[in-house]
Amino acid sequence: MNNIGLGAIGFLIIHVSDYISLKRISLLKPIVWLLGGGMLAYSIFKLCFTIAKYSVPWWLAALGWVLLILSLCALLYALFINLPFNKTYVKRGVGDKLIKTGFYALVRHPGVPAFAIMMISLLLVSGSQQLVIAVPLYILMDIVLVILQDKFYFPKMFPGYGSYQQETPMLVPNRQSIRAFIQSVRRSATNS
Repeated sequence: MNNIGLGAIGFLIIHVSDYISLKRISLLKPIVWLLGGGMLAYSIFKLCFTIAKYSVPWWLAALGWVLLILSLCALLYALFINLPFNKTYVKRGVGDKLIKTGFYALVRHPGVPAFAIMMISLLLVSGSQQLVIAVPLYILMDIVLVILQDKFYFPKMFPGYGSYQQETPMLVPNRQSIRAFIQSVRRSATNS
């Protein structure tokens, strides 16, 4: 159970970086992000390899591996490539530009669905009984924390965030955001 708590604390620490960004506290943002992210990743790793297991049919485990690879790639792309890395995670303060392209044209918080799918796929791949408790908790924490970001932090961090909230759904794509995503990908492909 202590690994579940460690991951929950890691989540909370990660989201303290938004406050640090707003307050422009030097050097603390990357340290806090690495500490929280490290705690969350370590807890997930430990939870996957617990002794208490349940059986998963081979085809469901195979589906889990496919979903794990796809969701992990989507999560890494959304958080570390689609966003300007240095401005988001390293430099003091907040980024100077609101990103509305790529996965951020699809939903305002693409890391949440990618993280949820990744966690569910880990359930299928690992068969860990402790993950049965951790997965819904971590997904719920992620949703609650991005609601707070969306309501309190991001409108202060990014000019134009209110109009972005009106035009792009928070977590679940709609027809309009899917079209915007496809157009964004096409523009990116022609600019390359």
